[in-house]
Amino acid sequence: MKKFLVLSLAVSILLSLSAVNFSYAGPQSAAITGKVVETMDAAGYTYVCLEKDGQKTWVAVPQMKVEKGQTLSFNPGSEMVNFESKTLKRKFDRIIFSDGPVK
Repeated sequence: MKKFLVLSLAVSILLSLSAVNFSYAGPQSAAITGKVVETMDAAGYTYVCLEKDGQKTWVAVPQMKVEKGQTLSFNPGSEMVNFESKTLKRKFDRIIFSDGPVK
């Protein structure tokens, strides 16, 4: 009976985790660089869309001043896939959470 309860609890936890709207894809290892094409602030974060060689990458950093047209480099961070920002009411296919710009 005790094993059944432990197994039931484990299954419940796994099912609740599968309902989360994002997945963790692991850490990035190189600086993320590009030209700012879009930016917005929400809940203490600045969301920045960088474009480099025709490829766009979203990066979230602690809130900072960013302007379109700037070229910025951010420290590597953790990648989230299918991340949904409830504050922005927006889903990001892929976003990197960085601790900030390269110094």
